[in-house]
Amino acid sequence: MEFPMFQLTFLGANATVTGSRYLLETGRSRVLVDCGLFQGYKPLRLRNWAPFPVAPESIDAIVLTHAHLDHSGYIPRLVRSGFRGSVWCTPATRSLCRILLADSGRLLEEEAEYANRKGTSKHHPALPLYSEADAIACLKRFRTVDFDESFEPVPDMRVRFRRQGHILGAAAVTAEAEGRRIVFSGDVGRYGDPLMPPPTAPDDADWIVVESTYGNRRHPAVDAGGELASALRPVLERGGVAIVPAFAVGRAQLLLHLLTQLQAERRIPDVPIYLNSPMATDVSALYADYPDGHRLTRTQLDAMARNTRVVNSVEESKALNRRKGPMVIVSASGMATGGRVLHHLVAFAGDPRNAILLSGFQAGGTRGARLVAGDKTIRIFGQDIAVKADVIQLESASAHADADELVHWLRSARRTPETVFITHGEPEAAEALRTRVERELHWHAQAPEYRDTVDLAATGMSAVA
Repeated sequence: MEFPMFQLTFLGANATVTGSRYLLETGRSRVLVDCGLFQGYKPLRLRNWAPFPVAPESIDAIVLTHAHLDHSGYIPRLVRSGFRGSVWCTPATRSLCRILLADSGRLLEEEAEYANRKGTSKHHPALPLYSEADAIACLKRFRTVDFDESFEPVPDMRVRFRRQGHILGAAAVTAEAEGRRIVFSGDVGRYGDPLMPPPTAPDDADWIVVESTYGNRRHPAVDAGGELASALRPVLERGGVAIVPAFAVGRAQLLLHLLTQLQAERRIPDVPIYLNSPMATDVSALYADYPDGHRLTRTQLDAMARNTRVVNSVEESKALNRRKGPMVIVSASGMATGGRVLHHLVAFAGDPRNAILLSGFQAGGTRGARLVAGDKTIRIFGQDIAVKADVIQLESASAHADADELVHWLRSARRTPETVFITHGEPEAAEALRTRVERELHWHAQAPEYRDTVDLAATGMSAVA
């Protein structure tokens, strides 16, 4: 007698908020849900360079929850290594991946070139994980499906995307095979986000895989604009420069919208606001293409565009470092791991009149996390840079649901799942959410480890192996 096979292996996002990768296997096919980069601590980043745990050519399809690089950024490398299937996502996610993946490849090439020029790498020559050309080439494998439409990435599995807030195109993924159903939360958005719609309740499922980025924290009950104004006013009034490392997708647009409102309401001084991120500039243009994917009106988008001074060239970016305050510079990346914001930190972090405003979660091992921890020096381009500027973390600007919102999202499920798998969080956050799920919802919950496998074809309580 042939027994059905449906199993899940956790290939990332365990005890970390990066490297989201979940392998679903049936008797006939393999589907990878998310294909993200590992970021942060060096042992995690080295996983990007290790051979993929299963042969890339044996994977039949990829299903993406959304475009952030910790969910999509490994796709070019997987394609270069032999993956030949389709990548399924929402239309907005594909549009964002066109921007993010190409930019990621370009930055990886620049970092390798810099390391070779300066001799800062142990490898000779230093090579990029993948190139911009690799990123562009992988886009031909993308296929799009709208929210709530059922599709078959492989013949023996049905999938649908459910709107999840967070960023443009972000979705929860519901997958069904062998009469069993599993939901992947992706990144859960916020219920009161001024930029994005609230997340949709999860579909009925036998299992739920849920992120836990803020599984041990509550966002403060403060107005995002008010928190930003309180942080900025003292800096700008003393003639300082506010450096705002911001994720190019979502956070940069929210911050520019809030800054435009605050200046219109005279809650902060009328100083120049610069957007120095070509990627964030391109992403902002997509908001007009997907008006149903966010809360901003056309009038608000136009006002934001008029109020923002876009920095295009490298020469303009360098010139900005020679300017005096007061001014606000919004620049990627959000965790200060790369991009033009690093040059601004070199230029402005050493002046106590200035401030560094961090606007989202800072993964362990990143410069952003070290700044939040109070480090007085950070290493950039092989140099130790003194940090004398104020460092302020904006809790209300996060695009991730906090612990209460994650529990609320789970509670909105219409039936109790057999098991909730807690992933995509630092160990303390994952364990805190696991405990709350068991104590408050009275559901079975586990925090799987890297490369654990679960038999989804079996009935009853799940166990990892």
